[in-house]
Order: sequence, then structure tokens, then C-alpha cells
Amino acid sequence: MNFREIRAKFIDFFKERGHAVVPSSSLIPRDDPSLLFTNAGMVQFKGLYLGTEKRAYTRAVTSQKCVRAGGKHNDLENVGYTGRHHTFFEMLGNFSFGDYFKVEAVHWAWELLTKEYGLPADKLWASVYKNDDEAFAIWEEQIGLPAERIVRLGEKDNFWVMGDTGPCGPCSEIIIDQGEGIGCGKPECGPGCECDRYLEIWNLVFTQFDRDPSGKLTPLASPNIDTGMGLERIAAVVQGVTSNYDTDLFREIIAFTEDVAEREYGRDKKQDVSFRVIADHARSAAFLICDGILPSNEGRGYVLRRIIRRALRFGMVLGMKDPFLFRVVSLVIDTMGADYPDLVNSRGYIESVTLNEEKRFAATLYHAMRILQDTIEELNEKKETAIPGATIFKLYDTYGLSPDIVKDVAREEKFTVDLEGFDRAMTRQKNLSQESWKGSGEEEIPDVYRSLANRGLSCEFVGYETLVQTATVTALLMESKEVASAYAGDRVEVVLDRTPFYGEAGGQVGDRGWLTGDGMRMNVTNTLKFGDKLLVHQGIVEQGGISKGDQVEAHVNKEDRQATAINHTATHLLHAALREILGPHVKQAGSLVSPRRLRFDFSHFSQVDQETLKDVERLVNKQIRRNLELSTRSLPREEAIRTGAMAIFEERYGDQVRLVQVGDGVSMELCGGTHANRTGDIGFFKIQSEAAVGANIRRIEALTGEAAVEYAQIREDELRNMALLLKTSPDQLGDRVERLLKEQKQKEREIDSLKAKLLSTQSADLLAGIVEAKGVRILAREVEAESPKELREFADRIKEKLRSGLIILGAKKGDKVMLLCMVTEDLEHRFKAGEIISRLSKMVGGKGGGRSDMAQGGGNKPEELSRALKEASKVVES
Repeated sequence: MNFREIRAKFIDFFKERGHAVVPSSSLIPRDDPSLLFTNAGMVQFKGLYLGTEKRAYTRAVTSQKCVRAGGKHNDLENVGYTGRHHTFFEMLGNFSFGDYFKVEAVHWAWELLTKEYGLPADKLWASVYKNDDEAFAIWEEQIGLPAERIVRLGEKDNFWVMGDTGPCGPCSEIIIDQGEGIGCGKPECGPGCECDRYLEIWNLVFTQFDRDPSGKLTPLASPNIDTGMGLERIAAVVQGVTSNYDTDLFREIIAFTEDVAEREYGRDKKQDVSFRVIADHARSAAFLICDGILPSNEGRGYVLRRIIRRALRFGMVLGMKDPFLFRVVSLVIDTMGADYPDLVNSRGYIESVTLNEEKRFAATLYHAMRILQDTIEELNEKKETAIPGATIFKLYDTYGLSPDIVKDVAREEKFTVDLEGFDRAMTRQKNLSQESWKGSGEEEIPDVYRSLANRGLSCEFVGYETLVQTATVTALLMESKEVASAYAGDRVEVVLDRTPFYGEAGGQVGDRGWLTGDGMRMNVTNTLKFGDKLLVHQGIVEQGGISKGDQVEAHVNKEDRQATAINHTATHLLHAALREILGPHVKQAGSLVSPRRLRFDFSHFSQVDQETLKDVERLVNKQIRRNLELSTRSLPREEAIRTGAMAIFEERYGDQVRLVQVGDGVSMELCGGTHANRTGDIGFFKIQSEAAVGANIRRIEALTGEAAVEYAQIREDELRNMALLLKTSPDQLGDRVERLLKEQKQKEREIDSLKAKLLSTQSADLLAGIVEAKGVRILAREVEAESPKELREFADRIKEKLRSGLIILGAKKGDKVMLLCMVTEDLEHRFKAGEIISRLSKMVGGKGGGRSDMAQGGGNKPEELSRALKEASKVVES
């Protein structure tokens, strides 16, 4: 069986047994600030295990994409050195939420492995938790597994916990004996040994307890099942190979790398590490970038950067000097694209991001590796075997070489690394990666709203069809607590059974408007959306009272809704225009759609120049003038993705999605927002600004309709006013300003010439004030100067005439003092200008310093300048 058949057989097996097939969730965890990446199949079901969420099914099966390369679960440094570690992998899993339990989980696992996959039953073992007699009995009495092939292990190996408290339970792992030839050869070798002979292939977790802070275990009323089996590992077993990298998931990728590197895999153990690292990291890079993560110096982006750069360093080991990883990533898309259409749709984007990172790092990688090798040679000469933390930090801080790469090199050279010293240096530097990560970056749903949702409270959105709707109040909240009624002046949150109000989501702000009823009027200032179906209307009761169970009429502010709708449609046109003009690597990275303006964040690697912005603006306005019709339809998510529609990475989509199409394929996006009927409704589109907001992320702010017209008129008024001030017409303004600038430069040159003449005259006069100390001529005088530059020019003129001596000048400007000291070349061995100016600056309430021949300083006590200049000769003498 190939990997695709192995995956399909798993999914189909459990589908036939009543499991809902649930698509893989994003690698960016939703509603879970505790995780950097999705690292297990159960992550998207966490709310079901905690009892904070309900779904339409109680059995599920998934093939979940996972990354373990940061945080608590981090396999990065092991990848390449073993045949079973990966940063990216797929986790096959079946789940029960209060439905079936141990008996079914064990029986189905055994049936799938032995009958469907054809694994030899006499090679399979099982481990159970040391006190789990129930699981032991199922394996021995019902499955018929000999007792000597059932191993009891402790809490470290066979007891799963979600956290210090909460759901937990014993595990049972299914293990295959791969034979003595793969083992460590030790007499005590058996399940639990670190070698690969006894390979764990499937973990069955029986979540049956709730652990309280004291450690007490209380049986759950509805126990759950959570299983996980790595696709890469089961593929190796089924395909009869001892390394995951020898399966068809990796063979083509490694073969391609062989061609590019002109080296052969399997000939040299040290060299083979590089092949495995590149194959694994290319997969991680492709999937992480596809899910919207970009290389950066913090959070998830930093992990992606480490993965890409580690692959590049191992490419260097194979002798690859030109960019190569983007080509390997392209092959990953060829291999996995049939299963993950998002990869194919984002091919250009993924390749561009990878290539851009390769180019950024290529030169610094070469220099960093030279420094690291020189350091190792020096340490070898000194008979030392630890790479200092300060060196590791310098390589990271100056060249972007992550400690992972240093550790890999140290491992090859049989060195250790001073990570404690590195950590101390990073603490001093306030490591951005550690300070700025905030988990999923998404606020968790407040408990009060979770409580409402868990009671089955929901609100039907009818706002696509109407802006007015009669509805029933199903809940009232004040200060996060449910209340029965609210009255005039109260700030309240209202849940209705149905509403035309759009809840803030997908970058679009929530609707505003009114709720009215029997003598009651409530001003709705915002509408929020929690989960999939809970909409909350926030506002103030202006008159009368509102109670739970009341019938009200909900009125959306029509003008605001229409303005928001045309702005939302404009973002779709803008997105399409950017992709057409800048390239398919452009993907939405965030947005704000309000009645007054729109903001659009997108992936791009450099500033968009003004001429290109004009092209984008022209294309959007062209589509507006075409007055294209917008159409929407609801269809299954996978079908929608196959149409080529854009899916925004940060959005969570259900099984059914809404596809918004502009014209005949001008734009197709999955979007739940409100939109114009035709592009002509937008009227006019005007870009206000374009700027960077993060690593490889740009932001465009723009206006539409009446706001765009008003903006253009204000700019025209400003031009007319400037033209009036300069006594010309707006169309001649550019020429007039250019002439004025030329005239100004000419005047400045004339002024500089006059100043030079004046300085020359004044400097001659100043020489009359020279005094001698220790046989050295000293000139210490106050002069008039507007800037440190003028003070330097003054001193230069005097120096030409003085030829030998010390020049100390001071000038007042407002409440500040400027000081300067110059020492002629013949006296530099005796006097240091920096030391002299430092002491004089303290007298005027400041500080200063500089070179031995020239130094500047100053302070904020102009009243002390005369005293300081009088003391100058004493300072010199001392």
C-alpha cells in the first residue's frame, strides 16, 4: 500500500463504524493560547473533552497535520539523526466523546492492524498502565494476546494528562517487534527501550478521570477515547522498511535532493543526516507557510525561520551553494497536493517565501559557518571541548545562526555547547522570540458566553436577506452576569433567537442599530460573534425596559451596513488586483472593514512603489466601472476549495462555506461577510497609504465611495491653497516649487559664502585673545553659532591661522550650551581633546567627548559658560 491508500483505509475503516470524517484543522491552534502549533489530533477537539463545546457527532476520525518544533513538544534537534523523528507529520486518529470506550477502541485497533493492514499478530505487543487491569484483561481475554506480550508501564509512559488538572487517563500502546537486527542487542531490551526494535505504532488514550489540584482522580461521567498513530510510522511498518524516510512519503523528495546535490543517499551515515533533514524541513516549511506563517524573529515565524535555515545549513554540508530548498518545497507540493489542495493553490506563494528566505540567509550563513569553524579550531588547539555561550549568541545575534545549527555542528565535531551562557546573553538582550509569543494570538471565549453556548443558546443570522427582523430575547447580560431585565441607562448585552445584525468576524466590524419594543428603545453600539452561532448585541437601553422573553424588533443601521458592505467588496477587488499585479504569492494576512475605511494586510517581501500602487488602484477602479455582479452560494468546504476560491488562513471554516464571487471569476473567496450587489455600488476606490506592519507583511489603507470622494476633495483643496500661497495655479504648482527650491539652494550657497567671510574676519579678531600655559598657546572664547557644525567651521578657520595650540570655543543657543575643543596635530601626544571637553562640559551641566584631536560637548547651564571658558587654561595645566 502507498501512503495515500494507508491513510484512506484508516479513514474509511472508522467511517464505516459511524465516525464523522473531520478535516484536519490548521497548524495554528484556535482558541488555545497554550500551544505554539497543532501537535496532536485531539487539539481541535479540546473543547469537547473539557465539556465547553458540543458538536453534532460523538465519534470522529481525522488525519491531522501536526508540527512539533517548538515549546514543550519539540523534535527539531532529533530530526535527521533517527529514522522516526519529524517536525511535520500526519496523525491518524479516531475519537469518542462519551460514546464507545476501551473494548471497541482495542478491538477496532487490532482489527485494522492485523486484518486491513496485514501486520503479523505474533509480532505485536501491547503496553498498559500499571494499574489498568481492565485494559490488560481486554488484550489477554478478548484479543487473545499472550500475557507475556502485554507490558505494564508507569505514569511517565502510559498515563496521559492534558495539564496539571482536568481530564486524564491511562494509555495502551500497540508495539511491533521489528526483530533483533534492529535492536540494541542488550539482554534487557524490550518494550520501553530507546532502540527501534520495539516500535510504538498506535497510542490508545482512555480519558476516564478528572484530576483535581490535590491530585485526586474522579471518574468522568462520560469517558472519552483519543487515539493517535503517525502516518509516517505506520507507512514504514506496512511498506516493510525500518526508516520512515524510506517510505513513499519521502523517497521522491530524497531522490530529487540527490540529483540537485549530485550525491547519493545511503552511502555515508553523516551525509544521510543532511538528506533526512532537508526532506523533513521542506515538508514543514510548505505546510507552515501554506497556513499563513511567515519567517520572522518571533513566535511561530521564528520557528519557521529556524527550520528553513537548518535545512540550508545541511544543504551546505551536501555542497549546495545556490538556492535549492524552494525547489524541494515544490516537490513536496507535488507529492501532497492531491490530499491538500491548499498547497497547490498557494504554490507560487510558498515557493516565493522560501526562496526569499534562502536569499536573505545565504551570505550570512557562509560567514557564520566560517566563524564557527574558526572557533572550533581555536578550541581544539586549547584542548577545550565546549563552544562558549557568548560565541553562540554572537552567531545568532549578528548572523541569524540559531543555536540548533550550532548544536548540530557541535554534535558532528564531538563538542558540547554552553547553552546556559547563551541563555544569559539572550536574557540581557530581551529575546524577542520569548517575550512576544502569545500562543495562538487569539483571546479565549469568555466563560459567560461559553456557558450560554453550552446550554444550546444560539442566534440565527438572517442579515443577508433583511435589515429588520422581529425576534425574541433569549438572554440578557450585565457586567458578565445574566439578568432578567434591564432599564433605561443600563449598559446591556442581548442575545436574540434570530438577528439581522452581523457579528464582528473575518475583519468586518459588527453592525450597529436599534432594538425596539413595547415602549423600549436600545441603541446597539456593537455586535459580537462567539463560536459559530452565538451573536451578542451590546449597547445602552435609552428608554423603557427589556426583559428575557420579550419580543423586539431589530433594526440594523442601513447606511453603516451599506458602507461596510462596499468596503468589504473593495477588499476582495484589492486582493485580486494585488495578486494579478504583484504575483500569486500575495495572500491576505488580516483586514479591517468598517463603514468609514478599510485596511488590508497582505504578504509581500518589499515596499510597493507608488507607480505599482497606482496600477493596483486603476485596476480596482476598472472593475468598479464594469459594474460586475456579485454572487454567493453555500457549498461543502472541500468542493469550494477545489473551485480555486481563496481561503484566508486565520479563518475557521465549517463543513458548509459561503463562496463570494465577483463577476466571471475576477475574485472568488470563502467569506461570511456582507457585500455590495454590484461592484458599481462602490463608486470610487482610493488608496491612502502603504506600509510595513511586520516581517514580509504590508498594509494598505484605503477609502471607498463618499469617503474616497471627500478625501480627494480635501487633497484638491490643499493643492489649491498651496497654489494660492505661491501665487500660481494648481497645474503649475510642481514647476513653481521646483524653481523655489533652486532659488533657496542658491540663497543658501550665498549665505554660506558670506558666513565664511565673516568667520574668517572674526577668527582673525579672536586670535588677539590667546593665552599661554605650559608653553602652549590656548584660545578659549565664546562665539555666536547656530549649530555644532558652525562651531566646527569656526574652529577650523582659527586652526588654519593658529598653526599650533589648543582651541576651546563655546556658544549659547537658548537654554543650551555648545562646546568644542581642537588640538593641533603637533600637540596630540600631550593633550586629549576628549578629556578636556568632558571636564568642561560637566561645568555647564552636561557631558561630552570625542577624538584626541577634536571633541564636542555641551550642557543646559548657559550661565556657567563664561566660568568654564575662564577655567579652560587651568584644566589644560592640570
